[in-house]
Amino acid sequence: MSNPQNKTLPMVNVPEKRFSSFLNVPVDTNLERLQADVAIVGIPYGIPYGMGQMRSASAPGYIREKSLRFLRSMKACHNFDSKKLPLNLSEIRIVDCGDVPMDPMDIQRGVQRASEVIHKILERKAIPIVFGGDDAIPIPVIRAYKNKKPIVVIQIDEHLDFADEINGVREGYSNPMRRVSEMDWVKQIIQVGLHGYGLAEQFEAATKAGNTLITEEEVHKQGIENILDKIPGNEDYFITVDFDGLDPSICPAVSHPEPGGLTFSETRDFLGGLAKKGRIVGMDFVELVPDHDLNGLSGHTTGRLIIDLLHAMIESEHFAKGSM
Repeated sequence: MSNPQNKTLPMVNVPEKRFSSFLNVPVDTNLERLQADVAIVGIPYGIPYGMGQMRSASAPGYIREKSLRFLRSMKACHNFDSKKLPLNLSEIRIVDCGDVPMDPMDIQRGVQRASEVIHKILERKAIPIVFGGDDAIPIPVIRAYKNKKPIVVIQIDEHLDFADEINGVREGYSNPMRRVSEMDWVKQIIQVGLHGYGLAEQFEAATKAGNTLITEEEVHKQGIENILDKIPGNEDYFITVDFDGLDPSICPAVSHPEPGGLTFSETRDFLGGLAKKGRIVGMDFVELVPDHDLNGLSGHTTGRLIIDLLHAMIESEHFAKGSM
């Protein structure tokens, strides 16, 4: 659909009402001059199969709001989980770039704009952390890595997301890993936390594509260290987290909560292990439905995971290894 009003939208902007940046970090929407180690950006939605899919569109603002509980993490503090002291996020430059504006009358242009935004962030040598939005978001985000070093995509998800098309849509929330597998700059796809039921045709297609499939049960029984051993080392990793890959006891705010998923400790240790094993060059969090949350738990889980990962990246000298 084209926009009958021919509106010219900015690359990124800050919502007019009730905006709080992630962890109250500085806001900068001028991507041409961006100075940051880590850039937060929201992408409210991708290409939907139907407008009812938009219930994750408010998630970027929700995650930011819930992060304010952890403002003390910006200063030197003791982390009881890692037993490391001190941990200090003020050692790195974290900037919130606001959200990619999406025009419902021109969805395709909004998705293209999302890729352009991530490309600009990468050109400024910052590591993007993206808040979706639905699970179509990884497609435009990973597309922006085309002219960078080859990457290994690591997905935490309940589902394979390997459908070729649904109702004529090929870049919706069930298609991301299928489209990503077609990108020449993606060396490998590793899908972790699979559980429940999935279509046999998607399983066969993902297996044929050479994806590494790791179930939730394997994670529980084998332990994180053994799972990390299955992942190639010294690579550039892009991580995509669909919240239904996490146990609903820590993240109930998904479209259809089901039993199973990775625990908080497993997820934290897995992400931290990746930071030690290679270089994390980007990340997205998708499919959070704020209206389904309980006492802010899913938002707080997200904040904790990001903070712990950034601490692991600092410890592993991610921000001193040169540019991508």
